[in-house]
Amino acid sequence: MSDQKTYRVFVLNPGSTSTKLEYFENEKSIKKDNIFHDSTVLRNFDTINAQLYYRMEYVRKWLAENNIDLTGIDAIVGRGGACYPVPSGTYEVDERLLNDVRSAKGGVYHSSMLGIQMAKELHDEFGGRLLMVDPIVVDELQDVARITGVKGLYRTSATHALNLKATAREHAKRTGVKYKDMNYIVCHIDGGITVTAHQKGRMIDANDGSGGDGPFTPTRMGTMAVTDVIKFLFDKPLDEVRKLCQSTGGLSSWFGTSNSDTIHELVEKGDPKATLIWNALIYQITKLIGSMACVLHGQVDAIILTGGLMRFDDVLEGIKEACSWIAPVFSYPGELEHEAMRDGALRVLRGEEEALIYPGKPVFSGFDFDK
Repeated sequence: MSDQKTYRVFVLNPGSTSTKLEYFENEKSIKKDNIFHDSTVLRNFDTINAQLYYRMEYVRKWLAENNIDLTGIDAIVGRGGACYPVPSGTYEVDERLLNDVRSAKGGVYHSSMLGIQMAKELHDEFGGRLLMVDPIVVDELQDVARITGVKGLYRTSATHALNLKATAREHAKRTGVKYKDMNYIVCHIDGGITVTAHQKGRMIDANDGSGGDGPFTPTRMGTMAVTDVIKFLFDKPLDEVRKLCQSTGGLSSWFGTSNSDTIHELVEKGDPKATLIWNALIYQITKLIGSMACVLHGQVDAIILTGGLMRFDDVLEGIKEACSWIAPVFSYPGELEHEAMRDGALRVLRGEEEALIYPGKPVFSGFDFDK
């Protein structure tokens, strides 16, 4: 590297019940933490946006306790979400982007919408570049993947784009190839599950995990037949249905908890109900992997698995057993979200790429024949 300057980067990554923080000097992690927020407290806030100052109190307390002075920081990066769908990349955060995130213009109501808002609070105090990298609404879908059976209603892209793309790039780096030259099926498997087809560096198809599409998960009900939705959910309050899509479905519905460790303990003890439901979750993931293999016309260089549930060996083994005939299967337990935010900032700071400007409109807004 020709530029030996030390760049200081701070990243904020809000989740449904956590705020993850990490301070970097160049690629080196100096300090990181995961601040837990009790869901019983968060429920007292009417909206996700209303949690901003509550969470910021914890962030500022953490900075003080760890003697981290952000004065002169080079970049502050917030996890991106809820804006209009955008191409993959690193974005300069401006007022239009902030306003669209606050308003959830992208149609995804998720705690990630706090990321750049929290970053803006620190930016106002300490300065530096204010950036967003690969928000959850990254949209690189091929046109044929957008079509539904209802005229004028199109599929959208809402995935764990930050971790999916970061893990794909990391795998390419470790195997001595370029991400843009490869075809991968990349799966984020955790509280939310997204299975995606990556063709030559573009994520051309994906299930809409935040919208309830795809496998059921620890917290989401997953795909159901429309007739079943009408039969079982039609008379339910809209808020209850939304929660089944995002927080109370899946394993939470079956067991009254989304704690995967607790449920997996039952599996290890041979509990027949837990074993069947757990295996069904793996089964549904493998079905979707198979469909993404068809999206890529069978030309798959690797199946890449990431996310918190990859800490369980039987998840990896179940997917290998069902899918290794498609392509070699690789596991990267956990996530690379902070590294992805850091690297996006460093590429901009080092002049390797220009920060993108948020366009204020979706990547896709219909076809010519819609007009």
